[in-house]
Amino acid sequence: MRRLRRLAHLVLFCPFSKGLQQGRLPGLRVRYVFLVWLGVFAGSWLAYVNYSSYAELCRGHVCQAVICDQYRKGIISGSLCQDLCQPHKVEWRTCLSSAPGQQVYSGLWQGKEVTIKCGIEESLHPKAGPDVAPRRELVLFDKPTRGTSIKEFREMTLSFLKANLGDLPSLPALVGQVLLMADFNRDSRVSLAEAKSVWALLQRNEFLLLLSLQEKEHASRLLGFCGDLYITEGVPHGSWPGATLPPLLRPLLPPALHHTLQQWLGPAWPWRAKIAIGLLEFVEELFHGAYGTFYMCETTLANVGYTAQYDFRMADLQQVAPEATVRRFLQGRRCEHSSDCTYGRDCRAPCDPLTRQCKGDLIQPNLAKVCELLRAYLLPGAPPDLREELSRQLRACTTLSGLASQVEAHHALVLSHLKTLLWKKISNTQYS
Repeated sequence: MRRLRRLAHLVLFCPFSKGLQQGRLPGLRVRYVFLVWLGVFAGSWLAYVNYSSYAELCRGHVCQAVICDQYRKGIISGSLCQDLCQPHKVEWRTCLSSAPGQQVYSGLWQGKEVTIKCGIEESLHPKAGPDVAPRRELVLFDKPTRGTSIKEFREMTLSFLKANLGDLPSLPALVGQVLLMADFNRDSRVSLAEAKSVWALLQRNEFLLLLSLQEKEHASRLLGFCGDLYITEGVPHGSWPGATLPPLLRPLLPPALHHTLQQWLGPAWPWRAKIAIGLLEFVEELFHGAYGTFYMCETTLANVGYTAQYDFRMADLQQVAPEATVRRFLQGRRCEHSSDCTYGRDCRAPCDPLTRQCKGDLIQPNLAKVCELLRAYLLPGAPPDLREELSRQLRACTTLSGLASQVEAHHALVLSHLKTLLWKKISNTQYS
């Protein structure tokens, strides 16, 4: 009897249970479809953002077309022009641009790995009208004008360098280098097209720095130019793993993940020590060099590059500024806070609370900013017998100020101690 009741109970309620399951299935299907749709939408949006970012940042074809148009018209000239404007002579490879106004590509020229750089003015925005090229011709290649003598061009160049580097006794020699570079075909004369090209190049901050630091081993060597487009030695390896990400996604990389990637993908610690020694030597080169003092105004791992032999190379000189340029920016500048006295990303001067004007000395000198960078770069994975002393020296280094009274002997002593400490650890090994 009991079994019969149970069977009756199952017969009565099983259809109902089945009905419940059938009622739930459509709800689950809706959720599943919604999640799939959401995934497709998010993927499409990311693809669109990356494509838009790439289209905006990577316009090397526009740069090449405009430069070659000016070359064929006889407005500009240069050692690279003939190859640049013939098919397959200069190969444009990976786009490395981080800003629309400064086009950067890896490339191949005469069998050598090179970096191609070209500035694009606002007038070259994709939405610009048909007067794009003429506007560039008039704005960028407008000096010197026809009829300018070589003496006048020499004086014009000297005045420009004085304004940007300071009144230095070494500038006439630098003017001589500029004129020698302009006369790329070595016919002992500088044509108007050659003069226009080299003048346009001088307006590019990084080119001016490259020219000033050509004799230094830690800056890339200049190989050729056409108008204001120029090429340097091949792209150095980057010390920042996030540099391989699309530019819009780089800020989204969490610091903890960045440090983990640095450990996994970066060079072994002894190689990092060798790169760090080169970076410290570069700081020395920027301080009281033949053409004045320079400030590093964007001190990030993205700018720390190295060769296949792990010799340091400054990946981007765009944010290295001459002292005269920074001081001119700060002079008489009104401020409420020190943040109002910032040149570039991190060249910051104090704000005088009485006069409400920016002071001339920077809060942090190059060495202090580099040491702050090296704490994150060198301390992870450092040998146990070195870690404590290295940490102490780097911590002391980060407290250095930019006051003129401290800059000379004290900075040189701190820098020397750091280099010695690192070099002792890797000398007489395969890493030296």
